[in-house]
Formats: sequence, C-alpha cells, structure tokens
Amino acid sequence: MATTTKNNLVIVESPAKAKTITKYLGPGYEVKASMGHIRDLPKSKIGVDVDQDFSVDYQPIAGKEDIIKDLKKAAKKSDRVYLATDPDREGEAISWHLKELLDLPGDKTFRVTFNEITKKVVNESIAAPRQIDMDLVDAQQARRVLDRVVGYQISPFLWKKIKRGLSAGRVQSVATRLVCEREEEIKAFKPEEYWSLDALLERVRPNVGRFTAQFYGKEKRMELHSEKEVQVVMETVKAGSFSVTDVKEQEKNRNPAPPFTTSTLQQEASRKLNMQPRRTMAIAQQLYEGVDITGEGTVGLITYMRTDSLRLSDEATAAAKSFILGRYGKDYYPGSPRVYKAKAGAQDAHEAIRPSNVELTPENVKKDLTAEQYRLYKLIWSRFLACQMASAVYDSVTIEASANDYRFRATHTALKFAGYTAVYVEGKDEDDEEFQSPLPDLKKGETLKLQGLEPKQHFTQPPARYTEASLIKALEEKGIGRPSTYAPTISTIESREYVVKEGKYLRTTPLGETVNMVMKDKFPDIVDYDFTAQMEERLDDVEQGKTKWKAVMKDFYGDFSKELEKAEADVGERIRVPDEVSEEICPLCGRNLVFKSGKFGRFLACPGWPECPHTQPIVEQMPGKCPKCGGRLLKRSGTSKKSSKPYTYYACEFVTRREDAPRQCDFMTFDVPVADNCPQCGQTMFKLSGRGAKKPFCINEKCPSFLPEDKRGYYKKKEGASSTGKKSAAKKSTTQKKTAKK
Repeated sequence: MATTTKNNLVIVESPAKAKTITKYLGPGYEVKASMGHIRDLPKSKIGVDVDQDFSVDYQPIAGKEDIIKDLKKAAKKSDRVYLATDPDREGEAISWHLKELLDLPGDKTFRVTFNEITKKVVNESIAAPRQIDMDLVDAQQARRVLDRVVGYQISPFLWKKIKRGLSAGRVQSVATRLVCEREEEIKAFKPEEYWSLDALLERVRPNVGRFTAQFYGKEKRMELHSEKEVQVVMETVKAGSFSVTDVKEQEKNRNPAPPFTTSTLQQEASRKLNMQPRRTMAIAQQLYEGVDITGEGTVGLITYMRTDSLRLSDEATAAAKSFILGRYGKDYYPGSPRVYKAKAGAQDAHEAIRPSNVELTPENVKKDLTAEQYRLYKLIWSRFLACQMASAVYDSVTIEASANDYRFRATHTALKFAGYTAVYVEGKDEDDEEFQSPLPDLKKGETLKLQGLEPKQHFTQPPARYTEASLIKALEEKGIGRPSTYAPTISTIESREYVVKEGKYLRTTPLGETVNMVMKDKFPDIVDYDFTAQMEERLDDVEQGKTKWKAVMKDFYGDFSKELEKAEADVGERIRVPDEVSEEICPLCGRNLVFKSGKFGRFLACPGWPECPHTQPIVEQMPGKCPKCGGRLLKRSGTSKKSSKPYTYYACEFVTRREDAPRQCDFMTFDVPVADNCPQCGQTMFKLSGRGAKKPFCINEKCPSFLPEDKRGYYKKKEGASSTGKKSAAKKSTTQKKTAKK
C-alpha cells in the first residue's frame, strides 16, 4: 500500500494523467501536472558548447513561469515528492529536469513509473519508489544533443546551398533517403513481359462441375515470357486430353499476429483506420493517461504505448484466458498462454501494448469515447485478445490436372474453424488476394473436358511507393530510430515538404530530392543506413551504463566536424530547386501549373507569374465526367461561414469565379461520383457520401433510371428540430428587442 504521509506531491506531465492518479491515491496526495517539459535547450541558439566537453545550456521553457512557480511552492511544503513522468528515456529526463529546476533535495525526491495507470499498479509503484536512473537520462541527453548538433550545424549549410527554412536530422534525413531511393527505383524500372494461361475444365461424369486451373509447368514451375511460348503450350495441350493427376486435401493452421508494439500499432492504425502515426500516438496517449468511463470513473484503458517489447504479464494472459473461455468457449483457447519473442535488439523495457482491463470491452466503453478513441481502443483490445486465441483452421484443396505432360493447378481454401479470426484479422499493405471459387469433388485419374484456354499478357510492376505504415516498417527493419521517433520523423519530412502524401502513398518532391542529393554528397555518414543504426546501438549502450554519453558525442563529432568544414569550403553556387510540374492546365494561358508552397500549405500556380496570376488549390480527380459539360470531376474542400470545420464537395473542373476564364461550368454536388456509368443513359452515376456501402443512382432527369432527390436517402431533420429552432429564434428576437429598449 502507498505511504500514509499527508504531504505527498506527485508530479506528472498532463492534467488527464493527474486526474486519473488522484482518483487512485486518495486525500494524502496532491497530484500536479508539469504540462510536459519545463526545461530544454534554447530555441534561438544551439545551446551546446562543442569546444567545452559538450556542456549543455538548459533553460526554463518560455511561458511556463507560472507552472514552475506553482510546482516549487507545492514541493517546498511537501514531505515527499514523487516524479511520475512516463516510463521511458524522455520521461526519465523530464523527471531529472524537474528535480534540477525545482531544486528538490535527494532525500525526499523519488521516481515512480506506471506501465499501466490502474489502481493496483499506481499503489504498488508508490510503495516501491526508486532513484532517478541517470543512465536513462544520459541516453536521452545524448540523443537530444546529437540531434541538436546535427540539425543546427547542417541546416545553415542547406540554407546557403539551397534555400532558407530547410532542416536536416539524423533520422529524418535517412527517412527522406529511403523515399527518394524508392522513387529512383520506380523511375529506373523497366517492365518485363510475362503471360498467364488458364484452363477452363469440366468433369465428364454426371453432376457436372466446372473450374479454372492455372498453368504450372511440367515437373518444375515454368515461366511464360512471350506469346510464342504460350502458343506452343496451347497447341500441345489441345492435342492431348486432360485428366486429374493429383488431389491434395489438407488442413492449414494460421496463427494470430503478436500483440502491438509502437511500430506495429502505427502501421496497423495507418492501414485499417487511415490514421497518421502522430495522431495514433496522440490518441494512444489519451487512452493510457485515462478516460472518464461511466460507473468506473477515470480509467487508464491501455498500457504504455512506447515499447518494442512483445512480452505480456502473467496477469494479462490469465485475464485473456478467462475472457476467451467465458465468451467463446474452450475450443477458442489454445490450451496455454501464447508467448512471443521480441526481435533482436529490442529494449524490452515494457510490456506490449494491451488493454489494462480486458473486461472493459470496446462495446462497453464506446459511449464514453470519441470516435477516434473508440476505433483505436478496439484495434488494441482486439489484437491483444486474438493473440491469445486458438489458431484459425482452413481446409485446403489443390487439384492438379495434366495434358501431354503440362500441368495446371487449382486451389481453394475455406475457413473451417474461425479461431482468432472471430475477433481480429491483420491488415496488409497491398491486398493481392483473389476470390477463389469452390472446386468440384474430383478423384485422381478422372478424365476432364477442356472447355477453353485463356491466355493473358502481363507486365511486371515497379515497387510500390512507401506508405506511412511501410516506411515505419522499413525504418524498424534497418534499426533506424526507436519507438518514440517514428511518428515525429514522418511528420517532419511531410511538414518540410520533402515528401508529399498522395492518397496513402508518399512521394518525394524536387525539394526532397535536392536535399537528399546534397546530404549524400556532403554528409554521407548522416544518411548512411548502417551508421545511423550503429548510432542507435551506441545510445542503447549509454542507457545500459556501458558507455558515457559524452564519449559517444566525441566519437561522432570528430568525423562530423571535418565533413562540415569541407562542405562549408565547397559551398559553391546555390542550387535551384526545379518546379514540380502538374498535369493541371492553366485555364487562362494554357501552361501546365506548378506546385508552390505558402502560408497555408501547397497549392497550384501558373509558372507565367506575374504576367499570369492564376492560382488554385490542389484537387483530386474523381471518376466519371461532368453531367453538364463533360469536364473532369474534382474533389474539393471548403469551410462554412458559421464554422471553420472543413467539408468536402465535388465540382466540374471548369467551375470558377473568374469572368475572363475561356470556359465555365456551374456543376457542384455533395454526392460522390463513382466509376460506374448508368446502363440506361451512359452518364456518370453518384452515391451518397459517408461510410458504408451506398447504392449508386442516376441524376439525369431525362433517364428512365433517374432517382429523385427525395428518394436518395438524404438525412432529414426530425419534426421537433424545426419547432425548437423557431423557439430559439423567437427567444433570440425577444432578447434583442429588450437590449434595444435598454
């Protein structure tokens, strides 16, 4: 149990966390929030003296004077001060800064951490405090100073060489290089021709069954590279007769994915929820710190979300077992807890990300969560429960049919036992699975009838561009960065416009390619994959007490300073970043518009400025054509006069307010254009906006399939809403009259 001393101060980072912990500790404790860091390196200068043994100039953060004063006052009157910041390097560093800045005496200052914010864990941690771990603090100092030195010394060089406002960093520069090199692969890719050949087969005996088999080869798999090769196979096959040469029936087990780490949570939230990594971590932080739950009070719903561990506590696996047996039955439990081994190099400091209480199901807490909190909590809860469930079982049937020694194969897999898939199925970056039709009941040696052959020409495709999810995966696989760095890294290279997001894919910009070219030329170590990964290992050594942080800095800075001196001497002429040309045509002068950046982000502008002043927002082309003039349909956004909240609408490309535009159209709609055309009139069809399956409809009033607006399923206000509105309006009018009289 926690100590009963009356004057105890607990300092955490956020008010939400303070509220949750206050509920568990009771009246003997005062819990206050530091609102994150209270001391850091100065913004206006580097703050690190590289000539004086890397001495650091930490300063109180501007604007936090009142918070610091309040914390000092509370600490002075307290008998014990517990520093309860997050359980990672950064959290340890915040606690150290608090101790130093508030001038807390060592004999009354204690460090506590919570892997999950529950009553049991909070009280156990308060009852067993420790001292600040200076190895953890030094590891964070090393990362902070290293990134500050790299950023503050390379960035001015980029300003001179390219343009003002650019930045460089250890991890962000490597991430940019990854995206650039993928773009280079795509540009250099040369497609190669290949062919597939399907045989449409039918059995001869009664109860006719048709199926499609794909060309395999002879004894070994063969690749068909040309139409000529396909013709040889087709002629040989037609000259013979098909028969079943083999039938394989087997059960296949598919095991669940392990529980979430920081990296896999960000990847899966990107795939399934279309949630950016930074947003994922912000919502996860809210779930960890605590949410008000009806009947429970403020509850921390998940464990700490910055981790690379796959370890689960015995208590957690026991709770999962009880829940699975109670809800799904013994067939859905594998018999013993599943144990997952972390990857080599993982720090394994905390458990995997899981719900604090598996009994708090997503359905039970949905009404108390925001839409984003619910979706992310459901993802974490489902993944955790599934990782402790029985494997899914599939019946797999493979039929091999041959004619004149050429083999064709058909496979069908059907779910036999749902297992963990009753709760959760892992997402994929690329969905390449095709629908498989059931196969007829065939026996080995049975004769088959050839109904036809379908040859198809294909070309190999270039590698796909990175998504945020696949880029995080690539960084993790190369050992670049750590759980806390993935989200801010991707956010930084997007905000600097080194890469842009098109749909779900990341594409480099001319600016990103130029910066990457200069970094590879002048600072090869900074963007070297192995060097960056080795530096992460050195930081881990500092955390484990194997080396001193200033020794790491000295080793790094020796070579880095030489590269910097050489780069400064070779500055030469300023590099001009080429314009990024779009496919959009200027409606005034006919030139291709180019991408530009402004105060409110990227936009399109005519390269003929100032002679041609045309600018327009970046728009996304939709399927179909404008029903009025046949122009392209574009997705656009706007904001209402009453609210700053943006909305989406769809308009013809020739909708414009310019009177001098050579072509104008006024078609706009909130309905979403679809790829299907009306079978009656051939015009583009539309569907209602919003989630879920929506049935397309025709908006052509002259078409027999025309669907009037009142039958399209638009949201209608309830009858009471209008009367309420009238009452509100009447009340407002009366108030205005009274004010006028006064």
